[in-house]
Amino acid sequence: MRILEQETKKRTRNYQLQKIILSSVAAAGILGIGLVAPNVIGALGKMGMFPGKTQNRTIHNSRHRLVKAGLLVYEEKYVRLTPKGEMRLRQLERKNYQLPKPKRWDRKWRVLIFDIPEKKKQLRDKVRLTLHSIGFKQLQKSVWVFPYDCEDFITLLKADFKIGKEIIYLIVETLENDKGLKEYFNLLKE
Repeated sequence: MRILEQETKKRTRNYQLQKIILSSVAAAGILGIGLVAPNVIGALGKMGMFPGKTQNRTIHNSRHRLVKAGLLVYEEKYVRLTPKGEMRLRQLERKNYQLPKPKRWDRKWRVLIFDIPEKKKQLRDKVRLTLHSIGFKQLQKSVWVFPYDCEDFITLLKADFKIGKEIIYLIVETLENDKGLKEYFNLLKE
């Protein structure tokens, strides 16, 4: 059991480190190689992740792996995010993304309908996985429901996956047999 815990902890640390490095470079556009470490160390220090002496080596190794994977590119003394790196950063941010929840529900359902052809099955599966991870409830294969405003998120989803016409966003005031949905979203008392 101890081995699984250590592996999970290591994977989590690597995931967070990758996100922090990519975010630091993205925030600055192009970042001096020497400046990547202080930015990352500060963020990691706030999270209490690493002991002191191994930080620079760990960050250097992580940065090198990100360059090797094509997510970052060296330009003389600088590191720049590649388009592939930007896409990976958006994936990492989407994984932890939480839609804002207002204090009171406006009693309107947000319904998302998409029709992505079979030849784009991988993309369709990614959309489903993303919607599920954000908190949407699936009504049918390509019909998903959410009780709160999520138009900005849907716009980003369309842009990221390049599927503007394949997704339709509806705001619905009445939905037949919605008691199960209200239970799922904990809205029965509203």
